[in-house]
Amino acid sequence: PTPPAPTPTTPTTPTGAKRIIQPLHAPTTTQAADIGPRRGSFFVLGDWGHDLKYHGNIANSSCQKLIADTMLAKMKELGDVKFIINVGDSFYPGGVVSKSDPQWENKWRNVYHQELRAVPWYSVYGNHDLYYDVCACSPDPFQCAQVNADPNNLDFFYMPNRTWFKIHPELDLEVVALDLNTVTVGWNPELRAWSSPWFCIMHNCYDRCWGNLRHHADYAVELLQARVKQSSMQNLLVFSHYPTDYLVTGGRGPELLNTMRGATKQHIEYFGGHRHSVDQTTTASIAPHMNWLTGGGGGWGADTPNQGFVVGEVNQDGTLRTYELLVDFSLCSR
Repeated sequence: PTPPAPTPTTPTTPTGAKRIIQPLHAPTTTQAADIGPRRGSFFVLGDWGHDLKYHGNIANSSCQKLIADTMLAKMKELGDVKFIINVGDSFYPGGVVSKSDPQWENKWRNVYHQELRAVPWYSVYGNHDLYYDVCACSPDPFQCAQVNADPNNLDFFYMPNRTWFKIHPELDLEVVALDLNTVTVGWNPELRAWSSPWFCIMHNCYDRCWGNLRHHADYAVELLQARVKQSSMQNLLVFSHYPTDYLVTGGRGPELLNTMRGATKQHIEYFGGHRHSVDQTTTASIAPHMNWLTGGGGGWGADTPNQGFVVGEVNQDGTLRTYELLVDFSLCSR
């Protein structure tokens, strides 16, 4: 059996960080208050791989670094972080080209302390990750620069396929990762069908790129439906690069939303990024379940002052508690 978590100590929050716990519903058996020893915890982060030359309204990596330092302090405080969910756009502006690309070092390993990288980073591709990656043109996931199927190889993210799942019986939860890069243009209601994204135009394989994306998105819908039906875990942590409001109209987005809304066997917590903020107010509801926008990693830019990450805590009875941890935006260079 998993031993109880250590008794919490006084938080060692770095200067510039502020801890915000924002339950939007009264505690229930699935959205629970802190009720004692935990089974474990996890973080959720997205849109963080700042580039000094190509970026939006965040001029340097100070915001990303402040968030990374806050994550490390929170990890030390909790003492039982099991994994980090990474919702993509990990390397601005166009992704990595191989496992030897120096961006792994410059934008990930040199920013996030080794202790943060001592747990697996469960990942998916964001749209910015696919501009230069041969993955866009290849139907073989093992040609993808970010795909890594070895859970013990912590030199890279854990991403055994573009869409995948992993069961954590010790936490009574299952992680379901979805590649939904067909909805990149979902900010425009007129383009929300499974529409061809701009990065396919960057490759000399337009038809293959678009065909691969449709294949992965269709498989994502089918996998989620299967896991909702088959999983015996109390919680499903579902994530993709895109927030739920990008799924409202067009393509198979409504099908995904209805699958989550209709789930009765598990509690679902959905996480998406792409929009550069952390909140629960700008997304489409999947009630009775919960969802987060988690794109405020301090990478490309900031759409709101809400920059930071989400913390999840799994109580001993398997119930789940999530909350945001934001940094002081005045310290993020703009």
